[in-house]
Amino acid sequence: MLTRLIPCSQEPLPVIGLGTWQTFDVRGTSAYPQLQQTLATLRAAGSTVIDSSPMYGRAEEVVGDLTSQTEDPASFFYATKVWTQGREAGIRQMEDSLRKLRRPAIDLMQIHNLVDWKTHLPTLRDWQAAGKVRYVGITHYTDAMHDELARILTTETIDFVQFNYSILDRNAEKRLLPVAAERGVATLINRPFTEGNLLARVRGKALPDWATELGISNWAEFLLKFIVAHPAVTCVIPGTRNPNHLADNLLAGAGEMPDEATREKMAAYVRAL
Repeated sequence: MLTRLIPCSQEPLPVIGLGTWQTFDVRGTSAYPQLQQTLATLRAAGSTVIDSSPMYGRAEEVVGDLTSQTEDPASFFYATKVWTQGREAGIRQMEDSLRKLRRPAIDLMQIHNLVDWKTHLPTLRDWQAAGKVRYVGITHYTDAMHDELARILTTETIDFVQFNYSILDRNAEKRLLPVAAERGVATLINRPFTEGNLLARVRGKALPDWATELGISNWAEFLLKFIVAHPAVTCVIPGTRNPNHLADNLLAGAGEMPDEATREKMAAYVRAL
């Protein structure tokens, strides 16, 4: 698994992780065996990153339940978010996340969709100083907020920024990715398949012959490798509960990466489908 360095610490981070929106929001334990296999697949490929949020229903609690049953729960990189208004409410929610994830500290705490970010950011910095949070981040999921994310990166000290980016959704290339690179901010990429729309677009279509020359064997790998090949991308976090789908995703983190000309060729091929 290829890794990229978190700029502020030089800690290596695997380039493919796991999102938990919808996929880990399950009731009861009947889905646990499949989800446990999904986490085993993640670790076997050399990845550790799990991204969650209080917004995702029971996802945090499920992640905590499942990782606590593994041999080394501390080996995962736990990313979650604060998603509420007000300082005290934010503190309560983050304490709740620690409890649900069964962690003494969170690797990355992000302000979800910039909700009341000016209130939460000082709290996150206090928690970081106290060792309860290792990294501080901000997130959004729409193109319309990319300029605001970039503006915050230029005025505040932020460790991570999470946002949407895909082979046909490239607004982040205009300003946000360059600003993150310039400011030394790690990037987490959400919606890499535009909530499944890209996978629906390519379903049943043949991969181009030249893709196999890059060692690409499936469409998920094709779409994710386009993203990973951007030098300002640190980690992509597609969501799934299916270990076989995750195995396909994880292939994008290994092998040869396309150069810029090949990336444009990849995007043109998908646009034409």
